[in-house]
Amino acid sequence: MVKTKLNGVFRILLLTMLVAYGCGGDNKKGDQIAMESNPEENDNGINRTLVLNPSDNNPRNSEGDFIQLKDGRILFVYSHYYGESSSDHATAYLAGRYSSDQGETWTEEDVEVLPNEGGMNVMSVSLLRLQNGDIAMFYLRKNDTDDCIPYMRISEDETQTWSEPKAVITDNQGYFVLNNDRVIQLEDGRLLLSVAKHAGPDMEWSAKGDIFSYYSDDNGQNWQSSKEVPNPEDIVLQEPGLVELEDGAILMFIRSNAGVQCYSYSQDRGETWSTVEKSTLVSPVSPATIERIPGTGDLLAVWNNNLSDDPEISKLRTPLNAAISTDEGKTWKMTKTLEDDPEGWYCYIAMEFVGDEVLLGYCAGNRPAGTGLSVTNVSKISKDWFYEN
Repeated sequence: MVKTKLNGVFRILLLTMLVAYGCGGDNKKGDQIAMESNPEENDNGINRTLVLNPSDNNPRNSEGDFIQLKDGRILFVYSHYYGESSSDHATAYLAGRYSSDQGETWTEEDVEVLPNEGGMNVMSVSLLRLQNGDIAMFYLRKNDTDDCIPYMRISEDETQTWSEPKAVITDNQGYFVLNNDRVIQLEDGRLLLSVAKHAGPDMEWSAKGDIFSYYSDDNGQNWQSSKEVPNPEDIVLQEPGLVELEDGAILMFIRSNAGVQCYSYSQDRGETWSTVEKSTLVSPVSPATIERIPGTGDLLAVWNNNLSDDPEISKLRTPLNAAISTDEGKTWKMTKTLEDDPEGWYCYIAMEFVGDEVLLGYCAGNRPAGTGLSVTNVSKISKDWFYEN
């Protein structure tokens, strides 16, 4: 009995350390301010069109994704926390805001997209227009510190209603992290996502995740697991994402403690993966988002380009940067700064291409105030801006 209790305490301590390192702290009630729906252009010339600040009984707004609807509107869905705590394990449901003008302005009030059906919360949404025209919504249902599984729902009526939930992972138990805006559909129709497992019946809580992908060839009715991503150097790996390359290979990019984003490749549509390697994207322990730019075919990365000899500075999630790759992620150039507040905390990026512009949704709180993940910004930027010298 004593050993069981000690193991439980140790697991919670490890989990708390991981959350604190990744999130920038809990929101302070005294720092809560009202939501701001249509702010103005910032100093960098970036059109910041929505700011979701914490407020009473709403200590955190974070990890969202976009979907373009057939009637021309854009829906932005995000994790809306309620109660007193902004911890990753506090209560939250999925809320949404609409734009009828390509992301220039947004509705003033939230709509509830999905109530809290988890023992702790539902969070970290990915929205995907399937090749058959339906919309898929993926999210984490978090029941406990050792029970967090991605679920999927389908809408056949442009998000008005949703199907019953279906668990993506049924062959394994534990705490799996699937970031927001992380699910892709390959050209051949296969659905593919990547997860990091941090706890389970066969492992104590660990900041170092075991990395897998899951894939479905029947629009999410059945899912299969890949082989684990080989990690012989025992790098701390977390929060993987995916992008399909022009030659049909899949690039997995992974948050790590190696001072860079790490890469792994699949040549068989996500069933097996190459040994983890270090990329040229210098990074703190913070996630990146990489997607292909329509029209040019280049890759766009948004991440924290944080390089410093000072270890206290090098771990910060500021500034927020963007860069272009014309060689499928091998090298990156035309690095731009999106946000540069030294006390800011920028992460968990959603990316959506709307005509000749890009919508970015990301956490953008204040680290000293303890609101790192409590504020979400939506910004709109011309695609041409990323290519300017």
